[in-house]
Amino acid sequence: MRLRNITGSREVIKESVFVVHEPERYKGKWKELYGNENPLFVEIGMGKGRFLIEMARQNPDINFIGIEKYSSVLLRAIQKLEEMEAEGETLPNVRFIRMDAEDIAEVFDREELDRIYLNFSDPWPKERHAKRRLPSRQFLARYDRILKKEGVIEFKTDNRDLFDFAVEELEPANWKIKELTYDLHADERLCENNVMTEYEERFSSQGNPICKYIIYR
Repeated sequence: MRLRNITGSREVIKESVFVVHEPERYKGKWKELYGNENPLFVEIGMGKGRFLIEMARQNPDINFIGIEKYSSVLLRAIQKLEEMEAEGETLPNVRFIRMDAEDIAEVFDREELDRIYLNFSDPWPKERHAKRRLPSRQFLARYDRILKKEGVIEFKTDNRDLFDFAVEELEPANWKIKELTYDLHADERLCENNVMTEYEERFSSQGNPICKYIIYR
């Protein structure tokens, strides 16, 4: 269960230097924010930031943006960066945005992103909410506009129903499978250099297989 109500979380976010405020101002010019021409990778639904922060650590030549809807969850990621900074470690290549993913095309320009990560997304189990699922054809259409033609989307989940739905959405949305596994941690090749999220560590420790795909157009 995601944390959604922590008193003062919105105030902390508003003041944080790690959060991009009014992100629409950077549409088409995100490279100016980072001051370099490095690739831009985005995680949608970043949660507490473990995956994104570790990826930024391992890849200083890539710029990362984490998008999170819930203030109380984003607060945890901000606190992690603050703790790292207090210990003398800085990550200039990672920033956060608090927003609803439905508005993502208002923040990024056409073909501005190099890669998109979807990790353990909300399954929205009721059928009438299918279009809200991040791997739905509706969202794939949004990603198609903002992702470079050679870009890919990586999706991980322990929810087999959601994963099956995501795979079924690919053909009508004109996306193709580059890699697919129904048990990531048993796949030595695909699991190499895998960075786990908080949910991934928890669910895999309980014996739940992790599904993953990498898709392209």
